[in-house]
Amino acid sequence: MEDEGLPAVLVSGFGGPGGVCEDHLGELRKHFNLIGMQEFVGNKTHLGAKIRAVLIWGGKPAVTEELLRSLPALSVVASAGAGLDHLDLKLIASFGVKVANTPDAVSSPTADLGMALLLAAARRVVEGHQVAISPDTENFAMNWMGQEVTGATLGIVGMGSIGYRIAQRAQAFDMKILYHNRRRRKTEEEDAVGATYCERLDDLLQQSDFVMVAVSLTPQTRGLIGRRELRLMKPTAILVNIGRGLVVDQDALLQALQTGVIKAAALDVTHPEPLPRDHPLLKLKNIILTPHIGSATHQARRQMMENLVESILASLNGLPIPNEVLLK
Repeated sequence: MEDEGLPAVLVSGFGGPGGVCEDHLGELRKHFNLIGMQEFVGNKTHLGAKIRAVLIWGGKPAVTEELLRSLPALSVVASAGAGLDHLDLKLIASFGVKVANTPDAVSSPTADLGMALLLAAARRVVEGHQVAISPDTENFAMNWMGQEVTGATLGIVGMGSIGYRIAQRAQAFDMKILYHNRRRRKTEEEDAVGATYCERLDDLLQQSDFVMVAVSLTPQTRGLIGRRELRLMKPTAILVNIGRGLVVDQDALLQALQTGVIKAAALDVTHPEPLPRDHPLLKLKNIILTPHIGSATHQARRQMMENLVESILASLNGLPIPNEVLLK
C-alpha cells in the first residue's frame, strides 16, 4: 500500500526493462507515493493534481508538453544519469519546473567501462574468447595479435568528469594523453593527469592510437565523428564511444571498419538502442558492442537513486537542489 501522505512522484513503472529497479523501490517508497505511468494514464485528472515530481529512469517517462500541462503541481524533473538529450530543458523551464540529474554517480563506472572497452578492443578479447571456446579450435596461433596499450597515445574527445577520470586511468598505462574539449582545463588539472590540449579535433584524431568519445549529445556534437574525421585517424587506430550513439555517424563508421580506414571500434552506445537485429555492424568481427552499461553497477545505480531522492526532497522543501541543471 502506498502512503497517501507522502508526496506523489511519477515514474515509468516498476521493475522490468523500462521500470525503476526493484531493488530501489523500498527506499523510494519511504519518501514518496510512487505512481506508475499506467496508473496515471488511467486517472489523469485525479492523479495529475497530486504529482509533485517526475523521476526519470532509463530515459522514461518522456517529459512532453502534454505531460507537463497535465501536472499543475509539478516542481522538479529528476533524471538518472548525466545525459540530458532526452529532455527539452527550455520547455520544462517554461512551466517553472526545475531539473536535476546525477552526474557524479556515473563518472567513475563509465570511465571504468571506457577503459574496459579500450583494452578489450586492443587485445581482441571477444575474438579471443570465441577462438578459445570454439569446438573447431585445435591449436592457438602464435601470430594472432592485438594492439599494445601501454605507451600508446589516447585522444579523449570530451574532457568532462568522465573524460577526466579516463585520463586518470590511462596514466597507469603510461599512455600519452591528448584531449579536445569546448573549454581547456586548468593547467594544474592537465598536469595532474599528463594531458595535452588539442584546440583542433583534427590534430587529436591524426595523432591518436585510440580515440575515446566521451561527449554528451548536443546540436554541436551530433555527427561530430563522421566520414572525414574517421579518415583522419590512423589505419591502426581504435575508436571507443561511451558518449551517445548519434555523436558518431554509424554509416561512416561501418564503412571505415569494413574498408580498413580504422582498425576497430568498441561502442557502449548506438542509435537506436538496441540496433535492429539485421544491422550490418552486428556482423563485423572488428567491433565490440555493449548494451549502454556505462553506469550499470550496483554501487552506481544505488548512488543515482539516492541522488534523485535528495534532489526531489530539496526541491519540495524549497532548498537548493543538488545537481540542479541550469538552463544556459
